[in-house]
Amino acid sequence: MNTLKRDLKIALLLGGPGAEREVSLVSGNSVYDALCRAGFTDVTKVDVHGPDFRLPEGTELAYNIIHGTFGEDGTLQAILEKRGIPYTGAGSRSSALCFDKSESKKVFLEAGVPTPHAEILDCSNGLVMPSLPLPFVIKPPCEGSSVGVHIVRRQEDILPAMEEAATHGTTVLVEEFIQGKELTVGILDGKALPVIHICPRSGFYDLNNKYPWMNMGGGTDYICPADLPEETAANVQKAALKAYKAAGVEVYGRVDVLLREEDDAPFVLEINTIPGMTPSSLLPKAAAASGWPYEDLCEKIAELSLATPRK
Repeated sequence: MNTLKRDLKIALLLGGPGAEREVSLVSGNSVYDALCRAGFTDVTKVDVHGPDFRLPEGTELAYNIIHGTFGEDGTLQAILEKRGIPYTGAGSRSSALCFDKSESKKVFLEAGVPTPHAEILDCSNGLVMPSLPLPFVIKPPCEGSSVGVHIVRRQEDILPAMEEAATHGTTVLVEEFIQGKELTVGILDGKALPVIHICPRSGFYDLNNKYPWMNMGGGTDYICPADLPEETAANVQKAALKAYKAAGVEVYGRVDVLLREEDDAPFVLEINTIPGMTPSSLLPKAAAASGWPYEDLCEKIAELSLATPRK
């Protein structure tokens, strides 16, 4: 590969002030090691705790691996744009849009992207109960890694789920429950990578099952490429790309999709603009299945980002 100069001055941003800090530290350290193995000689880790972070003098690229709040919601991107520092991944506008599942849901619907029926509840003046029929999914619209997500099947479980979701913000998103396979599609440079089938060993793909190393419990199996008929896989990729383009995401991302059991219809849930980046994370798995070694993927993200104009 070797398309970038090896002495490119890179500030690797990791950590962050949000709930996904520990995950970001693991992803960031993995990317740091990969960039060093790829031959980059001037990579500095910057542990970010808030907006007053400092970058090394002469930084030519901020490599953002901060998941969730601050790093993935457009805040960090806007700061870097104001400072005139090139950075990896989606821009401030598309980052903010994708991080807010309520706002991205509106864009999906306007663009004809298949997505579950939903209602957006304003709980700023007290809890508002859902009107969708059970079962449904209650989630805070501006959290990642399934933080605060509840699948509700019984009437008596609605109130506690709403109360917990509302602790993460004044708005709560309620979606119809789609019974089926949990899938994800990585996208790099406007091209869909192979579909991954996510198979939690129990429950659904929540924080415990995503990151069992954080609590010594849960766990998930991944099938890549997913064992799907060719036409079905193509339909899933098509829906993911349509959502990605509708949201205006730049460089790379990962789109989460549910495949309805009864008819293999895909339903887009959300777009992750700073997906996990350990070698065993989903985007790197899909890239590897397409012939992209982990080090090459990390470099390609840097290359594409430097070539992407920011609005």
